[in-house]
Amino acid sequence: MEIDAAREVRTTCPYCGVGCGVLAKVAADGQVSVRGDPDHPANFGRLCSKGSALAETIDLDGRLLHPEIDGRRAGWDEALDRVASTFSQTIAEHGPDSVAFYVSGQLLTEDYYVANKLMKGFVGSANIDTNSRLCMASSVAGHRRAFGSDTVPGTYEDLELADLIVLVGSNLAWCHPVLYQRIAAAREKRPEMKIVLVDPRRTMTADIADMHLAIAPDGDVALFTGLLAYLGQHNALDRAYVTERTTGFGQALLAASTLDLAGVAEATGLSEDELGRFYSLFARTEKTVTVYSQGVNQSSSGTDKVNAIINCHLATGRIGKPGAGPFSVTGQPNAMGGREVGGMANMLAAHMEIENPAHRARVRRFWNAPALAEQPGLKAVDMFKAVADGRIKALWIMATNPVDSMPDADAVEAAIKACPFVVVSDVLASTDTVRHAHVRLPATAWGEKDGTVTNSERRISRQRAFLPAPGEARPDWWIVAEVARLMGFGQGFAHVTPAQIFAEHAALSAYENDGARDFDIGAYAGIEAEEYDALAPFQWPEKDGQAARSPSTRFFANGNFYTPDGKARFIPIRPVAETRTDEKFSLILNTGRVRDHWHTMTRTGKSPRLSQHIAEPFAEIHPADAQHFGIGDADIVRISSPRGEVLVRALVTSRQRQGSLFAPMHWTDQFAAKGRLDALTASLTDPVSGQPALKHVAVRIERFAAKAFGFAVMRQRPAPVAATYWAVAKCRGGWRVELAFADDDIDWAGFAAALFGASPDMLAYHDRDAGQHRIAAFDGERLAGALFVAPGPVAVSRGWAAEQLEETHAGQRERFRIVAGRAGAERPDAGATVCSCFSVGANQIAAAVAAGCTSVASIGETLKAGTNCGSCRAEIRAIIEARRVQAAE
Repeated sequence: MEIDAAREVRTTCPYCGVGCGVLAKVAADGQVSVRGDPDHPANFGRLCSKGSALAETIDLDGRLLHPEIDGRRAGWDEALDRVASTFSQTIAEHGPDSVAFYVSGQLLTEDYYVANKLMKGFVGSANIDTNSRLCMASSVAGHRRAFGSDTVPGTYEDLELADLIVLVGSNLAWCHPVLYQRIAAAREKRPEMKIVLVDPRRTMTADIADMHLAIAPDGDVALFTGLLAYLGQHNALDRAYVTERTTGFGQALLAASTLDLAGVAEATGLSEDELGRFYSLFARTEKTVTVYSQGVNQSSSGTDKVNAIINCHLATGRIGKPGAGPFSVTGQPNAMGGREVGGMANMLAAHMEIENPAHRARVRRFWNAPALAEQPGLKAVDMFKAVADGRIKALWIMATNPVDSMPDADAVEAAIKACPFVVVSDVLASTDTVRHAHVRLPATAWGEKDGTVTNSERRISRQRAFLPAPGEARPDWWIVAEVARLMGFGQGFAHVTPAQIFAEHAALSAYENDGARDFDIGAYAGIEAEEYDALAPFQWPEKDGQAARSPSTRFFANGNFYTPDGKARFIPIRPVAETRTDEKFSLILNTGRVRDHWHTMTRTGKSPRLSQHIAEPFAEIHPADAQHFGIGDADIVRISSPRGEVLVRALVTSRQRQGSLFAPMHWTDQFAAKGRLDALTASLTDPVSGQPALKHVAVRIERFAAKAFGFAVMRQRPAPVAATYWAVAKCRGGWRVELAFADDDIDWAGFAAALFGASPDMLAYHDRDAGQHRIAAFDGERLAGALFVAPGPVAVSRGWAAEQLEETHAGQRERFRIVAGRAGAERPDAGATVCSCFSVGANQIAAAVAAGCTSVASIGETLKAGTNCGSCRAEIRAIIEARRVQAAE
């Protein structure tokens, strides 16, 4: 495509499931800028820190731009023929279940549809699963058990209309910041709104919570079954709704009553007083929304957790009504779109069921499919076990990085390495997964892709291209369709545009659908290219011949569920206590995300701004646990499980529950020496959904006895670093590296030269007795790199040091300042970055407080911090409160 410098393109953010609208503009000089789309009903112009930095992630550095076979460049014809012929031969020799696709919520719906159609309809196997299995499969299973369909009942508007919002296992402030800001804005208008946070950690989301329930890991089933029993005991039921619209209430209530309040308290780690206050608040508040995310889903009892929540809403009739309902928020931009096209191994397209013979027959007729799969395929964890034991002999991975993101990641990597034939379609040439591919296929990235995504409230939006496809990169749907054609299935894959795929997808949703299926977008079955190009965000269902519905479409207020009798099903659930710790592995590891990074950092790792806030892997540990294990703040620690180990920085904080650790899942071998967190997690899964239990892992922790610590900045990305611990991050002007060493008998000048290149102009300071070494290398008047070494965590301003890469240093005074590791008095240290959007540091905020700013709003007026995405507002408030405490003392 040609770049139109005068045109601003409406597209959709590629990060979380909020599905924010983005306006992308390409200037005359080719520079791209982004801003929130004020007309998009998901975000009304808001963007989080990640969305705001999208323009910093679209460069071609590290891109896979040409097909490769066995490490050599190849043409598309040769690469596609190798994929098609190998898959065909493998199927002929070993059967259709000997091959598999592992796909991603980063795919667009059109990509997903074509891949699912090829595997389930033409290969004849259901061995296609998605990384969405890792984040929302338990929600799908819970919805299907209760509603008869995978239907999200509510809308984002309900978050603003509710009188009570219960956030369960959801750090909304960091993981879905725009929804958090919508809630915060509604709370400011209606201060009587109540918010309860259910989370083992006191996350930044607790900043707006009236009540934080620091629940024990996997205590959610007991919490909500206890709530159901309380509702029954206190006559807080909607008996008419229960009688007319549901079945199975008696059995569910009986199961819930197996624990009394004392038993629930023991199972949840909460006091009876806390439970009583929460239960009473829920019982008396009609307009209640329960928002849940990965803390619920990523569990060996995730499906039961989902149904325990839904049971409480069904029992009170609080579903599908303005300001009321259970609400699953998804982690990826198109997890919902993948569900709609049947991208999971146990689903058919258009929300049909692979176990249902009538559904299979319908899809077979519509696709004219020669070999429709007859039974569910292998879910993600089982799929990679099948790769490991040789049942799967050809594997195609699309737009995801399982070597880092799958549980028991080292075993997954070993399986992929041993697989006879691995294809990876991706954007980057070097990821921990791509490096093991026999065939590498260059796919288009955000900004180059054209299609649709569906957000957490069932809203379908266009993702539009505003950049040309670089090199020989091609859309994922095109790649799959070409392979299908070469395998002899051309008649089913004649699409030449994503509009044609979307039209087929819409037609299938309406095919023989007399209202018995929830997903119906038949209004778009005949969509033409021009209409598709102009498609505005809409919320399904939109049936053929039906006027466009209100954006506040909801399900189930009056029943009409998708079960055979049209009634919702209560699911009897009994809490089961699980103890995974023992004397050797005595701590519980909880995994998750940080504010400014995304999945395995293939995108956010490109942005200097997004690495300012947190630049290295870390683990939160409670002060009492830190003292017990002899760990100090900023120490390097080794966390181990029976499967592997990682090295991360210790963050000692009382926000963490005692006996538990928290660590983020983003770091990979591309960014850290030993930071692949999922090397620790087990392949334990929920028995219904197949979703892994990533929030409850038995581990141990010990201080890594580093003999020396280091910090460095440099213009060029360093080659492999000769340090026991290292973590590299992009910064303005170059790169920054955190270091720790098992030995301090090192030639530091030689180490510095290897790190950032030898320089004819070097300054150095050495105090060997104190273990202090500081070295700066200059290329003309520019800083090539600087290294700071100390016997403990290095006390140097990271932000200031990184800034020196962009400045000139002609005089000795300026150069000696770098070696000294501090700016002059005229340039105060900004401190650790708090607001990534505007690069505002903690010291700047503290100074503003000292100068008279006493609120988050006044900090925003003075420094702009907290005025964009708002994700840092809780941290700003904490700095204000800390200064107040200091002043009072």
